[in-house]
Amino acid sequence: MRHEKKYKLEHYSLAILEQAIRSHPAGFRKIFPDRKVNNIYFDTPALSTYADNVIGIAERKKFRVRWYGEQGNEVKRPRFEVKIKQNYLGTKEIFDVDDFELNNIPELTTRINKLLNSKNVLSPILMNSYWRSYFGTSDGKFRITIDRTLAYSSMLVYAGRSIPRPTYDKGYILELKYDKEFDGSTDRITQFLPFRQTKSSKYVTGVLLTS
Repeated sequence: MRHEKKYKLEHYSLAILEQAIRSHPAGFRKIFPDRKVNNIYFDTPALSTYADNVIGIAERKKFRVRWYGEQGNEVKRPRFEVKIKQNYLGTKEIFDVDDFELNNIPELTTRINKLLNSKNVLSPILMNSYWRSYFGTSDGKFRITIDRTLAYSSMLVYAGRSIPRPTYDKGYILELKYDKEFDGSTDRITQFLPFRQTKSSKYVTGVLLTS
């Protein structure tokens, strides 16, 4: 399991954020090309996973289909992820799913529910996308990502033909990620990050912005 420390940042430019990371004494460097991340979040009709997050339930789950690249109707190489949170630690289970089309979300929903085989039927609630930059230390122990151009569309008003026009959230989300075994050495990382840690869930933010 791993830690994810999040920082919601609104009064910086991408250049300043990248400079702060590149000049960090731990030697962060670019480890992967920037790419667009797309998600469809699923929840129960009562939005139970949303409520668990807002309330702060220690052990909770989040369900999403994720894929990468520019968004078109035909989605290639998606995967279904179950994010599992236990207090401050998190992990995820990943399942391959067949390619699908955005104008046929009901078919995707059927696949997801068959895959989970759960009593709680899930429905698509929110779609979001953003561009992500990836940085890591030379020893591979710590990673930082920067997410920008955050866009959210409510699936609750999905008409079966096209995704609703997105709502955009200003600013950036920076995440520091590391395995729990390195928890004792995080001070050498966080003390040189000139930002205040915040609680930030893209799913919760998106539901609030589009409701």
